[in-house]
Amino acid sequence: MSCNLRCSQIFTLLLLLLLLIIIIIIIIITHSFLRRLLQAAAHTVDPRQTLLTLLWTRGGKLQGPSLLSILVLVFFVFYRWIWIDISWRQKSTMNVMSGVMVCLGAAALLSLPWLGSLSTGLVVCAVWGGSWKFIHVALRTIRRDLMCLVVILRVRFSMYRNLRNRSTVPALFAQMVTKHPDKPALIYEATGEVWSFRELQERCHAVAHWALAQGWAEGDVVALYMESEPLVVALWLGLAMVGVEAALINYNLRQQSLLHCVGVSGARAMVFGTDMREALSEVSDSLQPDMVLFSSGEQDDDEKLGSLRVQNLAVLLDGFPKHPPHYTTRKDFNDRLFYIYTSGTTGMPKAAVVVHSRYYRIASFGFHSFGLCNDDILYNCLPLYHSAGTVMGVGQCLLFGLTVVIRRKFSATRFWDDCVKHNCTVILYIGEICRYLLAQPVRSSEAHHQVRVALGNGLRPSLWEEFVRRFRIQRVGEFYGATECNCSLINIDGKVGACGFNSRILPSFYPIRLVRMQGETGELLRDSKGLCIPCQPGEPGMLVGRINRTDPLRRFDGYVDQDSTNKKVTHNVFKMGDSAYVSGDVLVMDEYGYIYFRDRSGDTFRWRGENVSTTEVEGVLSGLLGHTDVAVYGVSVPGVEGKAGMAAVAHAGGQFDLDAFLTAVQKALPSYARPVFLRLMPSVDTTGTFKIQKTRLQREGYMPQDSGEKIYFLNSPAGRYEAVTDELYSAIIEGRACL
Repeated sequence: MSCNLRCSQIFTLLLLLLLLIIIIIIIIITHSFLRRLLQAAAHTVDPRQTLLTLLWTRGGKLQGPSLLSILVLVFFVFYRWIWIDISWRQKSTMNVMSGVMVCLGAAALLSLPWLGSLSTGLVVCAVWGGSWKFIHVALRTIRRDLMCLVVILRVRFSMYRNLRNRSTVPALFAQMVTKHPDKPALIYEATGEVWSFRELQERCHAVAHWALAQGWAEGDVVALYMESEPLVVALWLGLAMVGVEAALINYNLRQQSLLHCVGVSGARAMVFGTDMREALSEVSDSLQPDMVLFSSGEQDDDEKLGSLRVQNLAVLLDGFPKHPPHYTTRKDFNDRLFYIYTSGTTGMPKAAVVVHSRYYRIASFGFHSFGLCNDDILYNCLPLYHSAGTVMGVGQCLLFGLTVVIRRKFSATRFWDDCVKHNCTVILYIGEICRYLLAQPVRSSEAHHQVRVALGNGLRPSLWEEFVRRFRIQRVGEFYGATECNCSLINIDGKVGACGFNSRILPSFYPIRLVRMQGETGELLRDSKGLCIPCQPGEPGMLVGRINRTDPLRRFDGYVDQDSTNKKVTHNVFKMGDSAYVSGDVLVMDEYGYIYFRDRSGDTFRWRGENVSTTEVEGVLSGLLGHTDVAVYGVSVPGVEGKAGMAAVAHAGGQFDLDAFLTAVQKALPSYARPVFLRLMPSVDTTGTFKIQKTRLQREGYMPQDSGEKIYFLNSPAGRYEAVTDELYSAIIEGRACL
């Protein structure tokens, strides 16, 4: 018995040794495969052309597909017998032998024609593993996954090169200036002013000299409180040349929110636009006494705000040289560049740290993923205090040589006219911009623009196809990702409604995951081992991303406030001892790996035993009401489990047909998702980036308002909405009204 056991162990060890040899061979082949992939990717911007270059070989012979069949087979073996179940001791000798035989069989496929090789490999996988569904998913998604693989490899390769060279964003921008110094870099739509790459660099040099003259050192912070204009770019980029960090402050903030953002950044100085003077004067007495103020517009030399003297920045910059300063920054690719603030939809804004590598990563993925080229002209109407406007937008200019048209503020009526005027080929969108455009009457400029790519995030699935059809957009580059997150997603193949995907073939290649959570609290659920529980396809979950400080793609740089940073990090997610960034967003993945945004954590509420997605209901109601602003949220009703749905609708006045609205809602939404309460108000609170703010609405609930707004209650037995009076409100609170 002991002898037989020992023989079995020796036999198993021999098989494992043979398997190890095969693994080494596969690693060598894979290394060659990836090396050729990188070489091909370095000479073309088209992922499809890269794949064709890799797969076809001279003389009509196809070595690539034969290699591909090996990789398919070997991956399948490891996917089923190693990665899914890592407990080797639980595998029988026959399972190991089967895996070895399939690996050996793959080598024989090299002699087959490429189509037969690949087909036979897939058939053998399916028959041996009994996983036809896996093969179906692989065939449906392999093109998408390989396209994304090319992009990831290109970005990763260039990031490691920049890391090795200690590159910074100003240094990379200098390379663009050398390539085409006289090409238009920034166009200011408000004045028609055009800055070439050389002129932008000269203004940055003047800013750098000015910063050094102020005595600021590397790591010092200067707050920028200005509306969108090219000078904003010159300021933060020029400051970065000497290691000074800008804090990009939302120009819509006032009083306490403004003071909070300035204070959190630790800014030593502030540059503000003349339009911000009144807002700044309201808080000038609360600023630090040593705060230095600079105005970017016209003013008197001796102007003061409270006790603080204001200096004219334009006059100062005119007095500084335009050549590079004699200064070499000590910062490198992973050091701080500037700070961008969160939108503050649930509290005070947080200052997110943006390092040079993060700036490059975001802009680079946008450029390579959606077919942009340096001849494109990008229309940027997004605020430059936001990452979409200043990183994804302006970053295409600084790092890849595109021309960017900057508009001071978004205008739905002027949007397409501007695109025609400046021959724009790429547009940026965020939040509700697409809905605002669809709500506009049809105009002639819609048919004469040259826009082919719409790049952004937040395009509702309910609007996607209408937006593409009406405005003739060839490609929508939807992506997901907060300024600070390490789990960004890209919808590289234009799947309608998706904000990105995660490969079902190689799920661990990009270490993100949807994990189960408690619906209303957002608490992550754990298994018996203390690890987070992965969601199955079709199951909503919290998006998390594994943190790796040494990997520029996996870093999480957090916020200026360490407590805020700690709240976004959890541990023991993928394995014991690891760390992961918690996005705070609920998403859902389908069987092919496409991921769809579901809701913000905390916005989803439970009613009548069902989870209600506020984002989905908002999209439906807005569509029914002609793309008007709608905020949906849950409100507590005493004595009733869960939260009742309430919708706040922007209604400027006039007649609102409640009966027609209810009829349409009953057809479009299930009973548990229909608003129990309805609030008509002149406008719905939004952030500067068009995100709905619900904090005040949730706090006020359904109590009758004295401001002229109207609140209605759905009387289900009567089948109509009724105005909430003081008497009806009391009946609801006391449990006498029928819900």
